[in-house]
Amino acid sequence: MRMLIAVDGSKPALDAVRMAARLLDPAADLVALYYSPRELEKRVPQASRSIIGGAAAAVFDDARAALPADVAARAEFIQSDAAAAAGILASASNWQADMVVVGARGHSGLQNFLLGSVSRGVVHGADRPVLVVRAEAAADRGLKVLACHHPASATAVAKALGHVRWPAGTEGLVIGVAESLLAGPLPSWLENRVRDPETASVAKAWQQEHDAEVTVLGGTLDAFAATLPPAFRSATPIVAQGNPGDSIIATAKDRGIDLIVLGRTPSDPLSRWLIGSTSEAVFGRATASVLIVPVEK
Repeated sequence: MRMLIAVDGSKPALDAVRMAARLLDPAADLVALYYSPRELEKRVPQASRSIIGGAAAAVFDDARAALPADVAARAEFIQSDAAAAAGILASASNWQADMVVVGARGHSGLQNFLLGSVSRGVVHGADRPVLVVRAEAAADRGLKVLACHHPASATAVAKALGHVRWPAGTEGLVIGVAESLLAGPLPSWLENRVRDPETASVAKAWQQEHDAEVTVLGGTLDAFAATLPPAFRSATPIVAQGNPGDSIIATAKDRGIDLIVLGRTPSDPLSRWLIGSTSEAVFGRATASVLIVPVEK
């Protein structure tokens, strides 16, 4: 696998390097470390080229030190004066990266909305998987990973998961959400009217539809898990109900998940504005790191 990691010397960027390091095969994978001195030049406009060059060398040295020795020895350095997100995307394409890794700065309400402009810009512009690292996972255990199933992105997600060398002790979980209008518990207004024969018939049909969908989804998730690496095959898949984004975020929080993996399916701007996007909701609100896998039209 070829992994491009954006670095800038900050803690979030180094957290991203350390997370990426846990997913690499030291014997085979290649890494490129990308850095843009543009922000430093903005903050210190009078800085000489030697100072800028020294800062870049220090950033690369710190990032390389967080990689496995074999990977660090082969690491390539890419420097660009382009705006951060644009430079990352262009370099990932030119270097033919299989995955892009970026760090996210903080998680306040405002940062949720803006989300660093860089990580959000990379996610929305990328045509390859993007790993957004929010915090370094505990190093004394394997990763806890939640793989999200959707019919439109299942193949792409399985392919992305298969490219990664999952560290020993990784606990992989699979989740699917019943998304139809009939999924979820019977509404209270309908429960209160079941004495009406006609309403009772509607309630029964509602419940039957819901139960059938959940049963089918359970079988689908079993089949999906079978296509994933061994770390994802031992636990019983999670069949959730309700809003997909809310269900994924809540499950990740309850299970102490380090990394959420989900697909980003194409949608037009109007649809995203009216009904939102699961990947957008998870990316913007989850406290875990997120690996977003784009799906071609």
